[in-house]
Amino acid sequence: MKKIYHLSSCSTCKRILNELEPSSAYILQDIKEDPITEEQLDEMFELAGNYESLFSKRAQLYKEKGLKNEKLDEENYKNLILEHYTFLKRPVIINNDTIFIGNSKSTIEAAKNAMNG
Repeated sequence: MKKIYHLSSCSTCKRILNELEPSSAYILQDIKEDPITEEQLDEMFELAGNYESLFSKRAQLYKEKGLKNEKLDEENYKNLILEHYTFLKRPVIINNDTIFIGNSKSTIEAAKNAMNG
């Protein structure tokens, strides 16, 4: 499977998609227009190894809900991501059996190499 979960209203996601120039083999899913399902999140979990790595602690709601003061476990991370799309660290790029999470320079560079390799 080749898939990119992104947010079309996010300037960082737009910039990264322009940089990656994904081929038509990739399915692009705007997580605001087409929310991720539990099954899709479980697929990401299988590749990532945990929900915490898929969770964005930069999300506005994270601060608003005071979550940094709470002890969150894997089940909390999963439920929060399913509850609101902003909790998914973006973009999530799946290239067959490899997952790239987030927008760090090294992550995007690795994704670009995998996509073009």
